[in-house]
Amino acid sequence: MRKLLRYMDGYRLRAVAAPMFKFFEAVMELLVPLIVASIIDIGIAQGDRGYIVRRVLLMVLFGFAGLAFAVTAQYFSAKVAVAYTGRIRRALFSHLGKLSYTEIDTIGTDTLITRLTGDMNQIQNGVNLTLRLLMRSPFIVIGATVMAFTVDKKAGLIFVGLIPVLAIVIFAIMLVSIPLYKRVQERLDRVVSALRRNLAGVRVLRAFNKEQAERDNFAARTGELEKNQRTVGAISTLLNPLTYCIVNLAILLLVYVGALRVDAGHLKQGEVVALYNYMAQILVELVKLANLIINITRAIACGNRVQSIFEITPSVVSPENAIPVDRRQRNAIDALSVSRSLPGSEDTETVDRGLQITDTSDDSFIPLGASSGSGEFIPLGALPDTENGAFIPLGAPDDSEVPFNRFETDDYQAFLAGDGINPEDGGTERSLPTDSEGPIISYRDVSLRYAGASDNMLEHINLDIYPGEYVGVIGGTGSGKTSLVQLLPRFYDITDGSLMVYGNEVRDYDIDSLREAIRIVPQKAVLFSGTVRSNLLWGKADATDEEIWDALEKACAADFIRALPEGLDAPVSKGGSNFSGGQRQRLTIARAFVSDASVLILDDSGSALDYATEQRLRQALHSAKDKTVLYVSQRAGALTSCDRILVLEDGELVGNGKHEELLETCPVYREIAAASGIAVEGGAR
Repeated sequence: MRKLLRYMDGYRLRAVAAPMFKFFEAVMELLVPLIVASIIDIGIAQGDRGYIVRRVLLMVLFGFAGLAFAVTAQYFSAKVAVAYTGRIRRALFSHLGKLSYTEIDTIGTDTLITRLTGDMNQIQNGVNLTLRLLMRSPFIVIGATVMAFTVDKKAGLIFVGLIPVLAIVIFAIMLVSIPLYKRVQERLDRVVSALRRNLAGVRVLRAFNKEQAERDNFAARTGELEKNQRTVGAISTLLNPLTYCIVNLAILLLVYVGALRVDAGHLKQGEVVALYNYMAQILVELVKLANLIINITRAIACGNRVQSIFEITPSVVSPENAIPVDRRQRNAIDALSVSRSLPGSEDTETVDRGLQITDTSDDSFIPLGASSGSGEFIPLGALPDTENGAFIPLGAPDDSEVPFNRFETDDYQAFLAGDGINPEDGGTERSLPTDSEGPIISYRDVSLRYAGASDNMLEHINLDIYPGEYVGVIGGTGSGKTSLVQLLPRFYDITDGSLMVYGNEVRDYDIDSLREAIRIVPQKAVLFSGTVRSNLLWGKADATDEEIWDALEKACAADFIRALPEGLDAPVSKGGSNFSGGQRQRLTIARAFVSDASVLILDDSGSALDYATEQRLRQALHSAKDKTVLYVSQRAGALTSCDRILVLEDGELVGNGKHEELLETCPVYREIAAASGIAVEGGAR
C-alpha cells in the first residue's frame, strides 16, 4: 500500500490542508466545554444573564466556524481522494494493457475487474475518511487530555491512563481484521467469477439444463463469502462495545474523583461538567475512529491487492534498443521494383511489384503476361530485351527463360535478396530494396509452453513464409493453430527456438510497431460501442471513407452497411449485439483490412459465414497480393485455394504443402478433408 503513495504527488498540499482544517474544527470543539464551565460557575452562580447570553452567542459563533472548517476539510479530502484514486485506476488500467496473455491468464479477468472497480472504490473511500477523520480523532483525544490537565491535573491522570488501554484494543482488532478483509475480497472475486461465467454462458446452461447445478455452485461461493464476512464483522464489531465499556468506566471514575475534589474545594461544579464533556468527546471520537478503522482496514487490504498487480512484471516487453518496423519492411511487396537501362538510350523500363512494366514512351503500364504495344506477348515474370527481342525472366541470371514462381524458385530468392544482375554487356541493371531479404516469417525450431502447463503446446516448429503468400492453417481442436499465429504479434513469447519476422528476431522489435505491422482477427468477433466508422478506424485512425468502403467490400460487409440508413455512422451496441454473428465477423475482418499491415492473420474468423460469403472473402484475401495472409480454419474446404496449407497435430507441424499434395502425403489432412466432405481417394486413414 505504501508504494501507491507516489500517486499522491501534486496533491500533497491539499492532502495536508484537509486535516489542517479538521484541526481548526477540533479546536472549536475543545473550547466549548470551557465556555460551558464558565456559564455554570460564573453566569448561573452569579445570576448574570448578560454573561450567559454573551457566552451562548460565543458558542454559536464557534459552532459556525467549526462548520466552515469542516466543509472546507471535506472539499479538500474529497478532491484528493477522487484525484488520487483516479490516478491509480488509470495507471492500473495502463499496466494491465502491458501485461501479456500469460499474466492475464494467470491472474484471471474476474479478479482484475474486481480490483479495477470494487477495490478502487474501497481505496477512495478509505483515503477520504482518513483525511477527514483519522487526524481529527487524535486531535480531539489528545486535545481533550491536554484541556483536562488545564482544568485539573489529578483528573487529567484518568485521561492519561485511558488512552493506552484504548490504543491497545483498537490496534489489536485492526491487526486481526486486515488479513480477514483480504480473504473477504478474495471470496468476492470468486463470486464475481461465478456470476460472470453464468451470465456469459446462460444459453449453454439452459441448453444442457445445468441451471440448478450452477445455482448450487453460486450458493456455495456466496456462503463462503458470507461466512468470512460474518467472522470479520464479529471481530470488528467488538470495537464499539469495548471502547464504550472502557470509556464509560473512565467516566464513572472521573465523576467519583470529581465529586471528592468538589467536596474538598479543589474543583468547581462547572469544571467537573467540563471534564465530563471532554470524556464524552473522547467517547464519540473513538466510536468514529472504530468505524474509520474498519474502513481503513478494508482500504489497506484492497490497496495491497492493487499493489500486487503493479508488482507483476510483464513478460512481453520491448527491448531497450527496440527495432521499429519501418514502412519499407511492412510493404516489401509494394516496394519491389526493377529498373532496367536500355542500351544506347536514357529511357528506362520499370517493373512495379513485379506485375507491370512502365513504358516511358507514353507513360502507360503494360501488365506482365499481356500483349505489348508491338503486339508481342510478354511472358509473366519477364522483361522484354529490346536489343535481341528476347525476354529476360525476372531473377534469371542469364537470357534463358526460367519458370517464375513467386514462392518456390531460387530465382525469386535471388530477387528478394536484391542481387543485381549485371551482364557483361551492361544491358540490364536491377536495383531492389535491401529490406526484403529472405522470407517474411521464419520459425526455427520453435516451441511454446504456457505458464503452469506440464507439456509444450507447440513442438519444434520449422517453417518459412514468404511475402505475399496466402497460407492456410488447419488442425484439430487443441492442435496449436491459434498458438502458432499468436506468437507473431507477441501475444505470447516462444519458449525455445527462434522466430524471425522481416529478417529480425521478433523479440528485437518495438511491440507497438510490430503489432501495427501484423494485424490479427481473433476467433471471437469483438466490436465496441460507437459507430461502424469508429470501430473500423481502430485499424487505421486516419483512414478515409474510400479506404473504409474498400475494406468493407473486401470483407463482404459493404452490402449490409449500405442497407443501414446511417451507413458508416450506424450505431454499434456493446459487443456488436445489434449485428448477427456473421456480420460481426465481417466487420472485424474489415477493421483489419483498413490497416496498413503487411501481415494479416484470420484466426478462424469466418466460422459464422455462409459458404458463398466465405468464398467471396477467400477470393478477396487471395487477390490481396500486397499482404501476407495466414488463414486459420477447421474446415479443409475453406483452404483449398491457399498457396500452402500448414497441418498441425498435437502441437507439431505434420503437413506443409498444397491441397492436392497433402491429400496424398498427409494422413491427418486427409482425415480432416474427408470429415469436411471432400472426396478423398482411398478414404480417410
